[in-house]
Amino acid sequence: MRALIKAGLTQGILPPLPRPNFDLLASAGFGGSDRQILELAAARAPRLLKVAYSASSMWTANAATVSPSADTADGRLHLTAANLSTMLHRSIEHPDTTACLQAIFGDDQHFSVHAALPMHPDFADEGAANHVRLCTEHGRAGVELFVYGREAGESTAGFPARQTRLSAESIARGHGLDAGRTVFARQSTEAINAGAFHNDVVCVGALDTLFFHEAAFEDTKATLADLQKASQGLFDLKPVMVASADVSLQDAIRSYLFNSQLLSLPGESRLVLVAPTEVRETEATRAYCEKLVSGNGPIGRVHYVDVRQSMRNGGGPACLRLRVVMTDAELAACHQGVLLTEERIDALQAVVRKYYRDRLAPDDLADSSFADECRIAREALLDVLELEELA
Repeated sequence: MRALIKAGLTQGILPPLPRPNFDLLASAGFGGSDRQILELAAARAPRLLKVAYSASSMWTANAATVSPSADTADGRLHLTAANLSTMLHRSIEHPDTTACLQAIFGDDQHFSVHAALPMHPDFADEGAANHVRLCTEHGRAGVELFVYGREAGESTAGFPARQTRLSAESIARGHGLDAGRTVFARQSTEAINAGAFHNDVVCVGALDTLFFHEAAFEDTKATLADLQKASQGLFDLKPVMVASADVSLQDAIRSYLFNSQLLSLPGESRLVLVAPTEVRETEATRAYCEKLVSGNGPIGRVHYVDVRQSMRNGGGPACLRLRVVMTDAELAACHQGVLLTEERIDALQAVVRKYYRDRLAPDDLADSSFADECRIAREALLDVLELEELA
């Protein structure tokens, strides 16, 4: 984030959620003091205790789906918190995520924050990881692409398809999107079964450019035709498809080539792909990127970043961002404490160094003093972000 600040981008930060989640443990029948709850859960339901401590909200691409005011019927920016209902450890996030979004985007004149969709498999929603917005420039009307893995009521073999068409359509309706500028496309079963549990593992887009693997969509020809029809009169779509012959689906997923951030940076005429260092270390993806930037296409540079800790837990640079397109008035109306500066990053890092342990063992989860440390650390972070109301 420091690097992107220096590049001229405005960035905000979502604070960590309260952990351990005592509400989850209480709903499972554990009562008493915090210490008693932790000790009982550790003895009788250790897996549930791990879930209560889950910190997966670091992957902010799953926090919500965002439609900018240029696309919506009421001219407000809309955000819908993802229910993440497929995985237990993530399904506990949305109440606190919604509260956080409401604290940051609380001005009803400019923003509309929607609660998560119903907690049912038919409404499974994983947020912006399955959503791409395309446009000629961020402040103008665009086309919103929702990618889903299954229909409501449909069961799929192999890896679970975490996004349904019903959830995507529900969000689009709730956000007041123009049906003519909204596209729904099915992710390929091949990609899902290969491990692309979110569309952003095989596809990323920015401005008028869609960068994707040949196996990203069930019907690539139809998806591109729908996007070109929806974008007619707004912009000329620039699809950049990576052929399987150049980069296998396995290499694309292993390196997280597409789980990158595709950015328009001040002073650069072409887009920049912010990719994990694993892309450089994988022969096929490195060779492809060298070829990509040597041409005259829309992507002019690849910037490699070390996010190994995130990668080892399943998330690359794209997982660590939630793109929120705002006008100057909207930016001024949102909570200013979450907007990052070098000084605010320094303050956040100082909190981490002061309160966070540098190692953790499974037995520590049953220790009430560790739970206290988590609470105190989070309160200190909220203080830096001027979000004390969330404590």
